[in-house]
Amino acid sequence: MIASDLPRPAVDDVEALAADALRWLLAQARDAGDSGLGWPVRPSGAATDPMFYNGTAGIVPALLEGWRHFGDDTYADAALRAARGLAAAVPETPDSSLYFGLTGMALALRAVHDALGDRASGEDADRAMALVRSRFDGTRWGELFELMGGNAGIGLGALALGDLDLAIRAVEPYLRAAEPTEAGVRWAHRPGVEGRMHHISHGTLGIVPALAAIGAAAGRADLVELALAGAADVVARDEAGPDGFLVPHSDPRYGGERTARHNYGWCHGPAGDAQVFRLLRDVLGDASWSALADRCRHTVVHSGLPARLYPGFWDNSGRCCGTAGVLALACDRIAEQGDSRDFADVLVADLADHATRDATGARWRNVEHRATPSTLEAETGWAMGNAGIARELLRWVRISRGGDPDYAVAWPDQPPVAQATEPIRPAGAGAGS
Repeated sequence: MIASDLPRPAVDDVEALAADALRWLLAQARDAGDSGLGWPVRPSGAATDPMFYNGTAGIVPALLEGWRHFGDDTYADAALRAARGLAAAVPETPDSSLYFGLTGMALALRAVHDALGDRASGEDADRAMALVRSRFDGTRWGELFELMGGNAGIGLGALALGDLDLAIRAVEPYLRAAEPTEAGVRWAHRPGVEGRMHHISHGTLGIVPALAAIGAAAGRADLVELALAGAADVVARDEAGPDGFLVPHSDPRYGGERTARHNYGWCHGPAGDAQVFRLLRDVLGDASWSALADRCRHTVVHSGLPARLYPGFWDNSGRCCGTAGVLALACDRIAEQGDSRDFADVLVADLADHATRDATGARWRNVEHRATPSTLEAETGWAMGNAGIARELLRWVRISRGGDPDYAVAWPDQPPVAQATEPIRPAGAGAGS
């Protein structure tokens, strides 16, 4: 089941790999005016990008993670300069969303304020969210209508930033737009499409946590009930029960034959589904959701990843679509339920094996088997690049040593770990056998 030809990773070696990844990341920063910094999606890019998904906002949590972990003010200084770059980009950013626009930028700015006591970053976060509020048309902010680019993500971001009124306004349109199904409800992720996605990144399970969290915070039973109906629709589509949990990417298949019917990562698979079930467990105070998270974990562990079983099955090391996103769930399981470290160790060993390391540091190059050349340029950001991977490696190191299992910067669609059933024991103390 959990098998790898790679040696079990040594904690100190993984820590050094994460440090090399952060060093390479710092080397890709560009001046953004007024002492600010910004990052391009790829080193070859001419322009910097402020978004969380693959730009500067998503690099800030990795820098703050590095600062907390290593105690090196180089990372804190870079985070402060990144905040200056983000602040300068606020007026010219047309997108308002969590992963692609102002809401994610505001969360990164607030993180710098909270971690480093930088008052200006807090004010800039408020300024960004004022723009978000002003752009709402009463139904949506743009074409996308889901977690990453639409209302659900903006609602979760507003809730995390303390604006419950905006959070409620963001998710109320889902009451009107819900499409009844045999088992529950679902939503179109954008206008004019036939395929309905099911998972966290663009589908129903990305909308569910926003409805549940905001509904619970506001005492809105209608929103909570809608969340449960959305979850029920997805659960009814499971094709791997009773032990596992595997729901198709979409129905009808969005993107046609180019889209794999099943995925296993955070964005369109059980690694991300489990995060939603964890959040429902915590927000609703209902431990029964843990059984679905357990089934997600079973499917992921038995899928064969991170081995590349065939071209296109597992070609990505990143946080959104690849190994680092699965590692996030594996570490949650270690912290909450005392899981063996075996699966997490396999994932970390695979990340180490796929790293490119030289005098400039470490980075990861994903594969697109349908392109020529198939090996892609290394990226900097949260989704496919160093920021997302380094953050997960540092968390694994900390957990392996019996440290704090939570991140330096929380993200609103991944709940903090619940109270562990027993204290996390450092590697070598019997927990990983």
